[in-house]
This record gives sequence, C-alpha cells and structure tokens, in this order.
Amino acid sequence: MAFGIKREELNAWKAAVGNNKIGFLTHYWIDERFPGCTTVTKVGCADIKKLVEWGRQYGLKQEWIDKRGDFPHFDLFGKHEREIMEREGLSKQLERFHPHEKSVKL
Repeated sequence: MAFGIKREELNAWKAAVGNNKIGFLTHYWIDERFPGCTTVTKVGCADIKKLVEWGRQYGLKQEWIDKRGDFPHFDLFGKHEREIMEREGLSKQLERFHPHEKSVKL
C-alpha cells in the first residue's frame, strides 16, 4: 500500500509514464518480505524498451519489471534505491521520507 504522497504526485507520475518518459515516484511502503525498508521508488515508463535500457545501466533485469496494469515499472528499495536516486540527482525526493539518513557519496 502506498502512503505519504499526494494525489497530484501520483497523477504526475502516471502522466510521465504514460507519455513514455522515465518517471520516479517515492512513497512510504511496508512489506514484511523486506524488513528495514520503509520506502519504495517506482521507476516507470510505458515504453518497455526504454525502461529496460534505463534499468540496464544500474544492473536491473528486464524480468524485474512489474507489468501489471498500465504503468510498467521497477520497484527500487533499500540500498539500491538510495544509490540509484543519488546517481539520478533525485536524492531530495528520498530525503523527504528519510530526513535523518546521510546521502551516499558516489
């Protein structure tokens, strides 16, 4: 279940993904399968080929794409979430949900 985001943020992400842009959406997320992870960043794009190419630079595999619904996306969490968001220049988006964690220096 997603929480901690505004409807406008979700709609902006859906618009970006639907327009074949790489879209990033971070929100609080609790799943007992991933202890210690409190957020997930969904990185989506309706153009699967573009999404696969984007993910390849970070070692993400095509089979990890969640293709349910109209918004195909990778789910990033934990250490990989932080590292990728830093490299993408989106650390501020994560800091909103993790205000006391230090950024990774790459």
